[in-house]
Amino acid sequence: MNSFINAFRPIVIRFTLIFFIVSILVSCQLIPSNRADTASAPISTEESPPPPPEMFRSDLLNPLDVPHVYIEETCRYLRNRWHPRNAQPGTVVMVILFKNINRGTAELPDSVWIKDFFDLMDQLKAQGFEAINSDQLQAFIERNVLIPPRSALLIQDGNQTEEYFDKNFREYFEKWGWSVVNGWVSDRNVDPILLEGNNSLEQEGFVDHQARGVTFDVILTDDVAKTIIARELQGSLGGFADQFGKTPTAVIWPNGGFGIRPVEAARQLRFKLGFTANPRGPIMYNWIPLADVPDPARPNLIPEGKIGDPPMTLPVYSPQEAFAAIDTTRAIGKAATEFALLNREAEYEYYELVCEEEYGPIPLSP
Repeated sequence: MNSFINAFRPIVIRFTLIFFIVSILVSCQLIPSNRADTASAPISTEESPPPPPEMFRSDLLNPLDVPHVYIEETCRYLRNRWHPRNAQPGTVVMVILFKNINRGTAELPDSVWIKDFFDLMDQLKAQGFEAINSDQLQAFIERNVLIPPRSALLIQDGNQTEEYFDKNFREYFEKWGWSVVNGWVSDRNVDPILLEGNNSLEQEGFVDHQARGVTFDVILTDDVAKTIIARELQGSLGGFADQFGKTPTAVIWPNGGFGIRPVEAARQLRFKLGFTANPRGPIMYNWIPLADVPDPARPNLIPEGKIGDPPMTLPVYSPQEAFAAIDTTRAIGKAATEFALLNREAEYEYYELVCEEEYGPIPLSP
């Protein structure tokens, strides 16, 4: 009996050992392997891009006058913003519209007294402003092309004689190189002597004539007939071709009136800039203060935001408003510069991660 047990024991031990080994192997197949899962799962090495840079805002503006951007491509904006040969961040432009400069004692509508005019011009210069023309403003608005850090665009509204420009603006052109933009009404019956004098001013580079329609008292709004809008805008193009041999690129909206339909028509005729009569604030690159809703405190100001084309609805100061806004404009420009420098590293990081492959690196300073 003992011999039988002794003979069978090795078989039992061997069978038990085999069963134990098989059980271990089976259990290894059933237990999930973290290593296997990790190896099979794709490993992401890309970081999530940072959010687009924030827009500068200023509490020096009226609360309803909100800065609007007009460049959709953030990458193009950042490249132009930080290109070393372009205008530095915080560059500001004041647009000032003169109706009449009054040298006498009689009251003139929408006029500024000659002494106040002299004070304004002297104060602009003393505060570091330089005058630019419409081509420079367009290049700055579209591409941030270099202009003086504090710039002013001076617009004389309506047709004026050569003598008027010489008496009022000539001194600043000869001393400082300041030209003036003229909102010219392309009247078919314009006086030949008036036209000849303005042609001389244009050729000299002293006066930069731009479109103001063909009728002195018209106001273009969305309620105006299509034929009238076409007459004023298309008529300006034809009038400038005949009278100055040039194509205007800017429209000074006649008597401050504008709307969606007039703006769309102007764009179709390839106008690049439009000037309102709304004193919202200064202009910076990709930063134009406009209103989206009417302001009960300023019922005469037409909301521009709904039109969705800031370069065609640019804010404009009267001479009196401009004098009061010089310090505010300087403060806004200074704060915008500080904001840009504070956020420069974040904006460069965004550009490197999101834009550089397509747009190339931002050039280094020369």
